Amino acid sequence: MERKEAVLLDEAPADGTQGDAPLLLRTGACCHGGAKMAVLAYSLGKREINQHFTIKNAKLISLALVSLLLVFHTASRYYGGGDSCEWLLSRGRYLGENVWQPYGCMMHKYKSNEANTCLAQKRVVFVGDSRIRQLFYSFIKVIDPEQREVGNKHEDISFLHKSSSVNVEFLWYPEANNSMKERLVSWTHEGSLKPDVVILGAATWSIKLRSGSSETLQQYKVNLTAIAVHLEKLADHGEVYWVLQDPVNEEVLSENRKMITNQQLEQYNEAAADVLNSSNRNGRSRVKLLAASRQAALETIAQSDDGLHLPESTRNVGAMVLMNSVCNKILRPIDGSCCQTVPPPNLLQKLSAFFFLGSAVVLVVLHVLGNNRHRRPVPPDVESLEEKKPASAAAPPGSKTLFKALCRMGIIMGYFYLCDRADVFMKEQKFYTHSTFFIPLVYIIVLGVFYNENSKETKFLNREQTDEWKGWMQLVILIYHVSGASAFLPVYMHVRVLVAAYLFQTGYGHFSFFWLKGDFGLYRVCQVLFRLNFLVLVLCVVMDRPYQFYYFVPLVTFWFVVIYATMALWPQILQKKANSSGFWHLGILAKLLGLLTVICVFAFSQGFFEHIFGVWPISTLFELHGSIHEWWFRWKLDRFAVIHGMFFAFLYLVLQKRMLLSEGKGDALFSPKISNVLLFLSVVFFITYSIWASSCKTKTECNEMHPYISVVQILAFILIRNIPGYARSIYSSFFAWFGKISLELFICQYHIWLAADTKGILVLIPGNPSLNILVSTFIFVCVAHEISQITNDLAQVVIPKDSVALLKRLGAVGVFTLGMLLLSRGSHPTPGA
Repeated sequence: MERKEAVLLDEAPADGTQGDAPLLLRTGACCHGGAKMAVLAYSLGKREINQHFTIKNAKLISLALVSLLLVFHTASRYYGGGDSCEWLLSRGRYLGENVWQPYGCMMHKYKSNEANTCLAQKRVVFVGDSRIRQLFYSFIKVIDPEQREVGNKHEDISFLHKSSSVNVEFLWYPEANNSMKERLVSWTHEGSLKPDVVILGAATWSIKLRSGSSETLQQYKVNLTAIAVHLEKLADHGEVYWVLQDPVNEEVLSENRKMITNQQLEQYNEAAADVLNSSNRNGRSRVKLLAASRQAALETIAQSDDGLHLPESTRNVGAMVLMNSVCNKILRPIDGSCCQTVPPPNLLQKLSAFFFLGSAVVLVVLHVLGNNRHRRPVPPDVESLEEKKPASAAAPPGSKTLFKALCRMGIIMGYFYLCDRADVFMKEQKFYTHSTFFIPLVYIIVLGVFYNENSKETKFLNREQTDEWKGWMQLVILIYHVSGASAFLPVYMHVRVLVAAYLFQTGYGHFSFFWLKGDFGLYRVCQVLFRLNFLVLVLCVVMDRPYQFYYFVPLVTFWFVVIYATMALWPQILQKKANSSGFWHLGILAKLLGLLTVICVFAFSQGFFEHIFGVWPISTLFELHGSIHEWWFRWKLDRFAVIHGMFFAFLYLVLQKRMLLSEGKGDALFSPKISNVLLFLSVVFFITYSIWASSCKTKTECNEMHPYISVVQILAFILIRNIPGYARSIYSSFFAWFGKISLELFICQYHIWLAADTKGILVLIPGNPSLNILVSTFIFVCVAHEISQITNDLAQVVIPKDSVALLKRLGAVGVFTLGMLLLSRGSHPTPGA
């Protein structure tokens, strides 16, 4: 950096004179100097930011934030009411047209089969006026989407679903009077058939028939007080809901309804809330007030045809709120966090907690015994935000390093558990709009451009460039997930290419290593497998999820093993051997062709695929919800990406060895003519793929073509990025930083950035979505970076370079794993639907 600044400042001649240069040249020199000063200011600005904001300081800030947020949420739940069922019934907002978001929790969208499973053999009764009848119809349409509103007005209506024996009734009682009370009393008698769920509501007819007099309101209170006693008795057997009155559009009400005003309805709602909340001797009524549909109606009542009855979309909100309130605690859908209690931790989760606590105790003991060795603080590298490595060789890591890493991991796993398994932080649903995806995308592009640096090397796909590539791809994928952009097909298809590009890099990188180094030793294999799988295996235990749930890691692990087997099996063909005879080039191509053949056999025979991967104990790695269908789908979708990467690496390395590429600084990769042609074709193919992806009709149609054509856009990007010499000479340090922790970012997002196993969004700052995403993202990135360092530390400790010691540890791990598989066989838990 100092050398660069010296060059930038060295503008004037040594003697300090301007000489006799013409004015034009002097003006040009001035402008050139101004540009250099701008570049210097830009570089110093970045250095100043990094000087005071290191990754170590960022992690300390994130730890403080987590502590404060934990205290805040615990206190707010204890003192302010932390019942998510109450949140569901009373508060919420529209995320967009027809998408209702309850406060602080996620509302599952129930399908017909789920509703029938939940309500099987149950009796649900709606009691009230025409607005309750509307709610009744919306409710039974969840059970049977083909149902039509065929009942007569002002009459009782009955619905019976034969297959599940769900009985739903509507009873016409437009006023809260003695007639309604008598019906409720009849259900409380000994031996009577009591409903499992009762939904009631009435007020508009009382206002209409008596012109909204104050005496009518007083009588309403008296009647409701008498009714409330029997509602409490019914609540002993089932669930009882009182629906607060929805607003009206006074401007379009007919003349005989003009006396129904929103002021009147508000008074009746207050009366109902006062009476029902004081009806129980313990001070807390078991009759639940349904106010969410009223809140939704405040925004949509203008769409009402007659000013009184709600539009269908708003009625559907009320019906789905009821369905979540009744069924979430029964079916426990993962994306329905409202009205769910937290299940107790299982045995493995308890054991993992004791293990991490034990590690912390051992670390304290080692510290007390004096096994800690002090070292000077290492100044941070202000360019990379990382600590500089000491010049001398590091001492081999000891037991303290092991237990310190496990202690840090235990704290992080505690945060994971609190975020996505405990009832501490809130969760919300995803909702896609173009702005929620593309605006953050613009932000990261600007940051990526701001943090650009000169590359240390200008080789084709050099390390800095591949880190940059992984970094920006991972950031795009994160934005895609948090914004719910899978709902927009063109974005979905482009993200599918990014996933294929990751696998392409897997094939390219591992093939290159084995081809050039020929290191097939057990030590490196274990290092790679440990770094890929450590975090996921810990999460499988702590978060109680199967290995296949984190699908990308099994996919990358599987392909690494395939690449290793392809290159290691006889005959082992390396670059050194191939240099002696071109025949060996044909040998490696034959190996790749054989691998391609095996892939095609598996791809075109699903039964054969499922037979192979369905064999125990292999099936335990690839099953999800008791089936390997998800593994089949993921594997098939990008089945050619890895072999594309392997072949491309082979082609590049052969061309490089024959010195047919120009990889010098500033040099185009090929001759000018070939470079221009390839660049033009790359841009054309890149745009062509995007046009095709945007014109696809369905995901099924697009996914069928994806394995064959995704490589087109991948290769187009590689050539555009590498053919011009100036493009290879720079890289974005911002993107490269994220690229180094891309795997941890991908996995951590499941539980501490997203929520409900990626179905929703974690809410740390309620009521402010923008601030929430900033805070949660900051903590999420710091955690991912720390896990990356922990993984590296543990890899050095648990995987010895000595082959005998390594084999002993592998044997112990194998026996332990086999024992765990035998114990868990046939009792593997499955997540909620």
